[in-house]
Amino acid sequence: MKARVTGVATYLPDRRLGSDEVERRIEGYVPHAGIVERLTGVRWRHVAGDDQQASDLAVEAIRKLDPAQLDGVDLLIFASASQDMVEPATAHIVAAKLGLSCPVFDVKNACNSVLNGMQVAEALIRTGVHRKVLVCTGEVPSRAIRWRIRDRAQFVDAFAGFTLSDAGAAVVMTADPDRGVFYRDFAADSTAWAIGTLPGGGTAHPRDPEYGYFRGDGRRLKEAFELVGPDIFRNALKRTGLTWDDFAVVAVHQVALPYLRHLARLLDIPEDRLVVTLPEHGNCASATLPLQLALGGWSPGDRVALLGLGGGISLGVMLAEM
Repeated sequence: MKARVTGVATYLPDRRLGSDEVERRIEGYVPHAGIVERLTGVRWRHVAGDDQQASDLAVEAIRKLDPAQLDGVDLLIFASASQDMVEPATAHIVAAKLGLSCPVFDVKNACNSVLNGMQVAEALIRTGVHRKVLVCTGEVPSRAIRWRIRDRAQFVDAFAGFTLSDAGAAVVMTADPDRGVFYRDFAADSTAWAIGTLPGGGTAHPRDPEYGYFRGDGRRLKEAFELVGPDIFRNALKRTGLTWDDFAVVAVHQVALPYLRHLARLLDIPEDRLVVTLPEHGNCASATLPLQLALGGWSPGDRVALLGLGGGISLGVMLAEM
């Protein structure tokens, strides 16, 4: 038995914030005009309403699915970097808002959360534990952006936050005897965990508001990704005997356009297989890959590739026949 993606939906909040507005909103340090878009390619990002929580964005995405796709769901996984609160699992809150009574739990692994949620769902379906799993996410990173900047060093430290975007997504995976996920591989270099962090809210910094903002070093993160990969992606082709031309969509997690172009050149991914979402939607964290699936031009029976990059750091690849 295989696990096939039978439904994909996303929710993008109506409010959008342009990169020029982001730069004007920064207090204290004055960045060079246009630096955010010039370095990252991000023009716009989505911002959730003040009354919207991570669970709300997931629920909005789920409600965009065909109701028939939810019939028989026997497990809900909330897979996100964001969460409504430390306890309980946000999956419970999502299920309560939808009126679902199936088992639920959370999966968290930065921007790879949805890909890892799909990994867990596929394993549970292949082993016969579940038959239809709803993997969802609600990302609200806008709540963790540092707007008061002391100096250039702090601006660099907070820079990754200025590219982040709020979004919700839902993926339904169903048992299928004929087609579905046919390859998956994951890797990590956990010694690099400190390169990008949101330190507050855990036992290390439970109540200090100074730790409630994203911190990161984009250059070191790029170097760490290149040290672990890109062999994990090349091996997916070698082991399956496929080329990128055999896929209708090659979805790649996107943090900055220069790095996306660099990775695409490194892996020889044809430009017409990419779904470039970053300029208009920003870095949607774990909702990025589902967003590309939702916008990509594929049909039932086509192959798709999901290439994940996440803080921590972790990499993942999943190949599937839709």
